[in-house]
Amino acid sequence: MTSSSISPPLFSTLPSSKASLLGKAGPHLPFSPNATTGGEVPTPSPTPPELLVSLNVPYVVAELVIAVLSTAGNLLVCVAVAINRRLRTVTNYFLVSLAVADVCVGALAIPCAILTDLGIPQHQLYLCLFMLSVLIMLTQSSIFSLLAVAIERYVAIFLPFRHQRIMTPRNALLIIVATWVLAFLIGLVPLMGWYRQPAESGHCFFVLVVDMTYMVYFNFFACVLAPLVAMFLIYARIFAVVKRQARRIAAERGAVATDKEGGEGLAARTVQMKQEVRTATSVFLVLFLFAACWIPLHVINCFLLLCPTCPVPLPLLLTAIILSHANSAVNPIVYAYKMKAFRLAFKAIFCCRRIAEGGAD
Repeated sequence: MTSSSISPPLFSTLPSSKASLLGKAGPHLPFSPNATTGGEVPTPSPTPPELLVSLNVPYVVAELVIAVLSTAGNLLVCVAVAINRRLRTVTNYFLVSLAVADVCVGALAIPCAILTDLGIPQHQLYLCLFMLSVLIMLTQSSIFSLLAVAIERYVAIFLPFRHQRIMTPRNALLIIVATWVLAFLIGLVPLMGWYRQPAESGHCFFVLVVDMTYMVYFNFFACVLAPLVAMFLIYARIFAVVKRQARRIAAERGAVATDKEGGEGLAARTVQMKQEVRTATSVFLVLFLFAACWIPLHVINCFLLLCPTCPVPLPLLLTAIILSHANSAVNPIVYAYKMKAFRLAFKAIFCCRRIAEGGAD
C-alpha cells in the first residue's frame, strides 16, 4: 500500500505512523506493495500501539503555527475587502473565495490532520473519510478560485469593452458557488465508495482508508494538474499579448506626440493597461507559489504509488508536508507586498483608522 497523497491530511497521518516506522522498522511501510496494482487490498502488518499514539512534536508545532498564521492572515484579507469599497472588485471576490478556503485550512483541515495523525476517530469509517477529505475539498476550491481569476484577467485584457458586462458581481458570486459545490463533490468521492477497507484496528490513517489511485489519477492528474497547466497557458498568452500592446502603444506615442487629444487618450490606455498587468502579475505570483508549494507533495505521492518499495527520506517528506500547508499562509503576504490597495487597507485595520475610499489600485 502506498503511503501518501497530495492532501496534507494524508501526509499528516505520516509523521507518527510512517515516520516512526521509518525510524524503527526500516525505510518502508509494513504493507504489501501489491496493493498499488488495484487488486485486492492485503491485510496490513500489525502496527505497535506506541506508534499509533506518538506525535512528531516539531512537526505539530509547525502545523499549529501555520494554522494560526493562515487563519489570521486570510481573515484579514476578508475583512479588508468587506470594509473597503476600492477592494470590492470581481478579481478580489475570487481572491476572497481563495482566502476563505485558506481560513478553513487553518481552522479545520490542520486540526483534522493532527487528529488523524493519532488515528482518531477510531472505528468510524465515514467520519474518518470526511476528515481526511476536508483538505482535498479546500485545495480543489483554491484551484478553481485561481482558475476563475485567470479567466477574469483574460477577459479583462482581451475583451475590455465586454468585461464589465460579463464579469458582474452577480456572475462572480454564481461562479464562486459553483466552484465550491464542484470542489465539495470532488473531495467527497472517497465517501461515495472509492476507498480502501481499513484495518481491523479501525484507526483513521490515510494510508489505510484512501485509495491512492483516486489521489493520483483522478485528483492530481485530472483535477489539479490540468487546471494548473490551463492557468499557466492563460497567463503566458496574457503576458505575450500585453508585451505586443506595449510596443504598439510606444509606437503610437511617437506618432501622436504633437496631438494633444490623441496623446491624452493614449495615456489613459497606457494607465489602464499597466493596471491590468499589475493585477495579472500579482495573481500569477499567487498561482506560482501555489504550484511551487503543492507540486513537490504531488510528485512524492506519484513516486510512492508507482514505486511503492522505493524509500523516501523522512526529512524530504516532512518538508513537503509543511511546504504544502504553508501555502495557505503566504497569500496575504503577497497581497500586502504586491497590491497597494490591500497594503493600505491592512495598515488602516492595524492602526484602527478610517480607510480612504477611492478608485481601484
